[in-house]
Amino acid sequence: MGRKWNNIKEKKASKDANTSRIYAKFGREIYVAAKQGEPDPEANQALKFVLERAKTYNVPKAIIERAIEKAKGGGEENYDEMRYEGFGPNGSMIIVDALTNNVNRTAPEVRAAFGKNGGNMGVSGSVAYMFDATAVIGIEGKSSDEVLEILMEADVDARDILEEDEAVIVYAEPDQFHAVQEALKGAGIEEFTVAELSMLAQNDVTLDAETQEQFEKLIDALEDLEDVQQVYHNVDLG
Repeated sequence: MGRKWNNIKEKKASKDANTSRIYAKFGREIYVAAKQGEPDPEANQALKFVLERAKTYNVPKAIIERAIEKAKGGGEENYDEMRYEGFGPNGSMIIVDALTNNVNRTAPEVRAAFGKNGGNMGVSGSVAYMFDATAVIGIEGKSSDEVLEILMEADVDARDILEEDEAVIVYAEPDQFHAVQEALKGAGIEEFTVAELSMLAQNDVTLDAETQEQFEKLIDALEDLEDVQQVYHNVDLG
């Protein structure tokens, strides 16, 4: 199941290093979570989760505070959570999650990104059945056996615990996300290299070099869209 999560995150961070795109996406997600519930993460699990993710991407405190204050002030912007599914070259599968205040804008933009880059958008459910919602939590400084022992002592279940590069990645059911984190925090772990709720493909596919280049352009085009928050796929990018 290993997806080399630290490498994936490093690639994203490198891509976003010269822009404020990732901060803007987190700002929107934090605002939505804070507005839908209490603006206090201890009383709002959705907000707490987003803030945990934001920490792993080093989102500036000012961005976080501004989004929460905007929600407290009764910001008038309303966003809908949308999921689009489609296919890339050679039958590769893609899921696109968006937060939008204008569905009539977002859907055509996503469709155009697919169409211009060798893909096509499918109907709802056309690929999602090939993915599993999964909590992905990564740490450093412990072995997989040590992490397993910590989780067992806390009576927390995990699907898998793998050593990937210099990190240990825990894969668990989505509803175990906070339980896994709390168990690890209880063992003295304060920082997480990864803290995501993801959609993992049940089976990865490998593309030849030329097709992979085209596929990566498609993913870049989708991720560059303002309303798109997350893009998941089933391609092993190596």
